[in-house]
Amino acid sequence: MLDNYHLNQLAEPLLAWFVDHARVLPWRERPEPYRVWVSEIMLQQTRVEAVKPYYERFLKALPDVAALAACPEDQLMKLWEGLGYYNRVRNMQKAAVTVTEEYDGVLPADYGKLLELKGIGSYTAGAIASIAYGIPVPAVDGNVLRILTRVAADDTDIMKQSFRSAVEAQLGEMMRELTVPEELRRVLRDENVPGALNQAMMELGATVCVPNGAPLCEQCPLASLCEARRAGTALELPHKAAPKARRIEPVTVVLAEDAEGRFLLQQRPEKGLLAGLWQPLLWEGEALSAEEVCARLEALGLACEGIEPLPAAKHIFSHIEWRMSGYSVCVGSAEAPAGCVWASREQLQNEYTLPGAFKAYKKKLGL
Repeated sequence: MLDNYHLNQLAEPLLAWFVDHARVLPWRERPEPYRVWVSEIMLQQTRVEAVKPYYERFLKALPDVAALAACPEDQLMKLWEGLGYYNRVRNMQKAAVTVTEEYDGVLPADYGKLLELKGIGSYTAGAIASIAYGIPVPAVDGNVLRILTRVAADDTDIMKQSFRSAVEAQLGEMMRELTVPEELRRVLRDENVPGALNQAMMELGATVCVPNGAPLCEQCPLASLCEARRAGTALELPHKAAPKARRIEPVTVVLAEDAEGRFLLQQRPEKGLLAGLWQPLLWEGEALSAEEVCARLEALGLACEGIEPLPAAKHIFSHIEWRMSGYSVCVGSAEAPAGCVWASREQLQNEYTLPGAFKAYKKKLGL
């Protein structure tokens, strides 16, 4: 890993590059604590361009911490629909309640207190503290680890928490001691230095020292300092231990439609995968035939009046991969089974949240 002397060498070219190359993003226009927080949670494992419309819609509906804390869960899930990882927005709401009750609705300007909030780890706390408050703390994510391991030609496994902690400690020490020439400070204008430095590393990792494909070394302000570029090993870094293989699970999805054109939705358990969200009727761990599906429906009090197969689909979670087979079934008129509701296409559009796992079947549902 780089020592403080070499880390200091990175700061000035990074900041100067950021002034000229920073993308115009909605959360950068007014880097207020709540806006930074929302953007950072949304950007976890989601591309910037994909996040933009969700971010604007979310802030329009929930413009501040108090609004987030008071938002009904169904509305909150609908606002988050399409971003996935629904526990993140649930944790945001729990944190918003704490901030409303303990900090008068304003995220604390204290890195340690930010870390105590539900769903806020060291990266998010560092981003909020530095970008919104100018506190000299790092925000270490995959972009930062990729840049630093390439510059240092360091092949340590970046998935090790001990390595991440060491990087955070060294960057934090560098940021606290960093002196920036007055000329560069003037160029930065309203940007605080810690916030600008963290965003510069995020930006460089997202647009130049990219995660997939060859890095754009000829555009990089750190090219002359990069040991991996010099050695021709940039594509080999960063090093990650191979993840555990995902479990493959067959799933049968049934789009059951009644005589009124409503679809049967089933609510998932409050804990576990896709906790508490709505889904089409399904059976996990089983790839059922059409005859077996009709038999299961009849056991639920639903008459199978017509059945057609739907295209197979798959969805990858962090630890499991669903291999889905689907059926479209007409079931006539019947009471919804326990734990289920009938939902019109309008209700599906405006009220119920269907996870992205069912993207392949949403068109059939009118979504």
